[in-house]
Amino acid sequence: MHYYVYLIITKINNKSISYVGYTNNLKKRLKLHNSSKGAKFTRGKIWKMIYFKSYKSKKKAMIEEYKLKKNYKLRKKIKDG
Repeated sequence: MHYYVYLIITKINNKSISYVGYTNNLKKRLKLHNSSKGAKFTRGKIWKMIYFKSYKSKKKAMIEEYKLKKNYKLRKKIKDG
């Protein structure tokens, strides 16, 4: 089974806000976020997935998710394209 680390964004007052997570089903996870059933932080907003990367183990995905969550410079670089 593959696991994915993903970055989603939304716009609030012309400001881009991002969220990082991991999952084994990208489509289902994005649908949950957009239906206000995902993480509490993402509720009530419409999200767009702009980045994801696949990993062969859950442990590796969780490690990489943590790194991306804490690395705001990398998140900004991904968001800015």
